[in-house]
Amino acid sequence: MTTPNASSPLSYKDAGVDIDAGDALIERIKPLAKKTMREGVLAGIGGFGALFEVPKRYKEPVLVSGTDGVGTKLKLAFEWQMHDTVGIDLVAMSVNDVLVQGAEPLFFLDYFACGKLDVDTAAAVVGGIARGCELSGCALIGGETAEMPGMYPAGEYDLAGFAVGAVEKSKILTGADVKPGDVVLGLASSGVHSNGFSLVRKCIERAGDKLPATLDGKPFKQAIMEPTRLYVKNVLAALAAHPIKALAHITGGGLLENIPRVLPEGLAAQLIKGSWPQTELFAWLQATAAIDDIEMNRTFNNGIGMVVVIDAASAAACAAMLREAGETVYEIGVIAPCGEGASVTVG
Repeated sequence: MTTPNASSPLSYKDAGVDIDAGDALIERIKPLAKKTMREGVLAGIGGFGALFEVPKRYKEPVLVSGTDGVGTKLKLAFEWQMHDTVGIDLVAMSVNDVLVQGAEPLFFLDYFACGKLDVDTAAAVVGGIARGCELSGCALIGGETAEMPGMYPAGEYDLAGFAVGAVEKSKILTGADVKPGDVVLGLASSGVHSNGFSLVRKCIERAGDKLPATLDGKPFKQAIMEPTRLYVKNVLAALAAHPIKALAHITGGGLLENIPRVLPEGLAAQLIKGSWPQTELFAWLQATAAIDDIEMNRTFNNGIGMVVVIDAASAAACAAMLREAGETVYEIGVIAPCGEGASVTVG
């Protein structure tokens, strides 16, 4: 290879940025994004900015935004060459958060950054993003692909996602009317979702060549990488039919730190130990990490990905509706005065 001298012309490609690869990726993305189109989209992928009109059925729309990433779960995606589901994780982390305010996700934007663009890998990732948007009823209307030589090791990338939703001002969920005696319902998670993966990776490292072949009937790697469950469509339907008072998306901090975020001061959630089963996946993580129940419930979702707080008279009907829609639902506790104790207890 000849080193160019000071007078030789240098292209952007010589510097490590392949504009043609970026153009090829955009062409691959367009049909994926097209599947996610919905009412309100005025202009999507391709422009300098995406345009969206809030649907006219909203009388007093309040916009709700959320942003997140996938975290160190990406490290396993790189190592195991499993790129097709992390895009679903990316969408779920933001749209499930927006949902907690009672909002319907309207549109989503993504940011994909790498050192050298591999079109097949990027298309697999964005395919997952489009699938996540499709499953949650929001439009993928824009994003950014950044090829930055020297910023990332070969074969690695980073992801960020941004969701915007809308809710009627009168229907914003604040948790302000939660009271003692209200029931806490737990909707099952699909697995680890996208939090706690620094510890997951330590567990894999500790287990060495003694990894289980399967967990919960799935090959080990699939069980670990199972994408975050999207609760949007089923929970929005339940919100329209039942007087749900609060929702909590169980992400980093687990049950112990996320439920208090939606409770009024002076109230606590008393969760009943054993009211939901511990899956093989979480049992393996707890045994391998050698951590107690408290640490387990503040690191992982431990089997519950979304919490619903509702008055006792409506709890059974709401749970039945969610189960009929495909959710696995457990009655996991009750709201009580906090006193001087913790705002969430499991016992």
